[in-house]
Amino acid sequence: MTRRSGWPVAETLAAFAVVFALQWVTAVVGALSTFFVLTTPVTEQPWTIVTSVYAHSGPEHLLSNSVALVLFGWPVARATTRYRFHLFFILTGAIAGLSQVLIRDALAGAPVVGTTGSVGVLGASGAVFALLGYLLASNRLSSSLSSLVSLPRWLTYAIFIGIAGALTLTTAQPGVALIAHFTGLFIGLLTGRLGLLEPPAESTPSQPRQYDY
Repeated sequence: MTRRSGWPVAETLAAFAVVFALQWVTAVVGALSTFFVLTTPVTEQPWTIVTSVYAHSGPEHLLSNSVALVLFGWPVARATTRYRFHLFFILTGAIAGLSQVLIRDALAGAPVVGTTGSVGVLGASGAVFALLGYLLASNRLSSSLSSLVSLPRWLTYAIFIGIAGALTLTTAQPGVALIAHFTGLFIGLLTGRLGLLEPPAESTPSQPRQYDY
């Protein structure tokens, strides 16, 4: 049995700090982009799919994501296992980052909000937004409403897209990876609706088998 607690959040914050220190070291030798910035083509530096999730562009970026991680991640961590939390954080952050750079490339030259600026991306915002989405869709109020009102799947998706779009636009400003924010939040809403991070029910110890003689 894996004990559920808020420790995964503390461990993630520690990873932020270690990676941020390593960023300063690599920046001195001019290798920051090589190790921590996700860019295309992704196949040239595939490790950045993961390392970029824990990297940040500066102290303010690190602080804002750390505060958001504690606010949104703590309740989720308390309701799941350490393994599931970390896997969810890495996967959603990686998918959000990939969506940012790949869709940016596809929309190169198009006047779309959030697609201008540096092609590279780094930061935990996509994963943090996924935690927010999961929290919104999996809390008791949301679960109660979904059990009372049966909606078609397409309408549920449409509502989630609308929520993700509206919340993402609240972060709109130059240099912000809006595509990554939207992707993370949408994935979080979907997985929260499915209860993907809920651990298996703990079963009671099985009774010794009895035989009739």
